[in-house]
Amino acid sequence: MAKFGENIITFCKTLRKDEIIRPLVSQIVRSATSIGANYCEANNASSKKDFRNKAYIAKKEAQETKHWLRMLKAAVPDRAAELRNFWQEAHELVLILQAILSKVDDRKPKV
Repeated sequence: MAKFGENIITFCKTLRKDEIIRPLVSQIVRSATSIGANYCEANNASSKKDFRNKAYIAKKEAQETKHWLRMLKAAVPDRAAELRNFWQEAHELVLILQAILSKVDDRKPKV
């Protein structure tokens, strides 16, 4: 997940800087790097509830990243192929995080 954030940073450094792209880059760098940060926090959680919360936030950040990738594709259509690949990777992270969350939920004691 950290590698995904690093790859987004590297990609964003190659984009032109204008009044449309600059805020999109700022948003996507925040959300893409937050995925790994929240997953790291989840792995160091003090409880199962804390783990679930941090993993859920990581999933939300991955979903948000997909949104910003879509907006960047509209702003920089000549880079659509690269952005599609990032979108697919972000989608796979969402699916991985959802699978993790489902396993955590399955392990909850039934009352």
